[in-house]
Amino acid sequence: MSKILVIDDDASICETLDLYLTEEGYDVHTAATGTDGLNKFVETSPDVVILDIRLPDIDGFTVLEDLQKEGDNFKVIMITAHHDMDTTIHAMKEGAFDYIHKPVNVDELDMAIKKALNILDMERKMSGLLVEAEPYRHFKVGDIIGNGREMEKIFKTIGVVSQSKTTVLIQGESGTGKELIARVIHNNTSMDEPFIAVNCSAIVDTLLESELFGHEKGSFTGAFARKPGKFELARYGTVFLDEISEMSMNLQAKLLRVLQEMEFERVGGKDRVKVNARIIAATNKDLKALVSEGKFRDDLYYRLNIILIRIPPLRERREDIPPLVEYFLKKINLDLHKSVIGVSDEVMDIFLKYSWPGNIRELENLLVRAAVVAQGHTLEKENFPDLIEDAKNEGAKEKIGEDDLADSGRFLTLEEVEEMQIRKVIRNSDKNKGEICEILGISRPTFERKLEKYGITFERT
Repeated sequence: MSKILVIDDDASICETLDLYLTEEGYDVHTAATGTDGLNKFVETSPDVVILDIRLPDIDGFTVLEDLQKEGDNFKVIMITAHHDMDTTIHAMKEGAFDYIHKPVNVDELDMAIKKALNILDMERKMSGLLVEAEPYRHFKVGDIIGNGREMEKIFKTIGVVSQSKTTVLIQGESGTGKELIARVIHNNTSMDEPFIAVNCSAIVDTLLESELFGHEKGSFTGAFARKPGKFELARYGTVFLDEISEMSMNLQAKLLRVLQEMEFERVGGKDRVKVNARIIAATNKDLKALVSEGKFRDDLYYRLNIILIRIPPLRERREDIPPLVEYFLKKINLDLHKSVIGVSDEVMDIFLKYSWPGNIRELENLLVRAAVVAQGHTLEKENFPDLIEDAKNEGAKEKIGEDDLADSGRFLTLEEVEEMQIRKVIRNSDKNKGEICEILGISRPTFERKLEKYGITFERT
């Protein structure tokens, strides 16, 4: 039987809650002052404390602070007649599990108590798994999490390229961790030298040239002094060119010459500067397709594509989701001084079925937001409202049929028809990829591209 302690100076409230909660099967104790409440807490060791903020001897926040010193094997639900925002925020910040306004709605209170007891029960069962900061002081931000075959290939490739300063091209969707891979390569090659990252899509073309190669004094308006570029500053380290596909054709030609000659001139200068840094480029687009479309230089593509690392999207490496969650929660606990031990089974099931369009970055951001607002040591479904909504929309999209679209009264785009047909064949067939390609009348490479394009998960070989 769960124990509940009610601390409130209003005798009628204590009597009402005593009667109601006793009928609900709880062992109930009451106290009219903060001092009496603290004594009763020590005597009874309750699971839930219902605490009024305004008490005749000491205020509820002082009682809450004293209770927190007794450990965390209980939950505190605060009640008050005052509805101001500052008090609510203060109560939650100080560690209250929930905050309910007077007059107390017994249904609301009952729901809060049950939720508190459920979380408390789970925390007690998993108390041996709590993440403490001390054991993880060796934690490295640069660690790569992955157990699948594709990630093993990446690990092997990193080991090979780390033995030299070969140019590397990293290809993967946004959020898959391209810069992380680049940093690991750098750290295994020349950690004592600088790692300099340049986002080619974030800097206008006229400034990007100066950023990369530097400029001489007076070379353009505002150039009041000589400025070394990223290639020069990197010394014997690494220049990471992110979103290389966004670089203009003019700048692509200059970069090609740098890769061919391993030297360059500053903007407005004549002196040749030697390039000693390794160049790692990254893109979330298919550079080979851009070459075919005339949007990227083929000679530069072949210069960059000496070693290619393709990072699979998270939906294609679902086996890595549980260890990634564990990894990020350890990091979050250290950064935010939290003690989150994991996610509930229901949340993990949603994680494993979701398509993760934002990939690993989306997963980490969701976990950070959830951990900030979470009241327990386990992240529950309600801590991920945006994800739940996205998963519902995604599920509805997968179940869409011709009749549904016809009823909507609108015509379909060719892409919508194509996606709908691919999903329909996969959903209603137990055949493998080769047989499904025959049904759809497309080649296997085309089928793979369509799956990636529409974010469709397909596990069969």
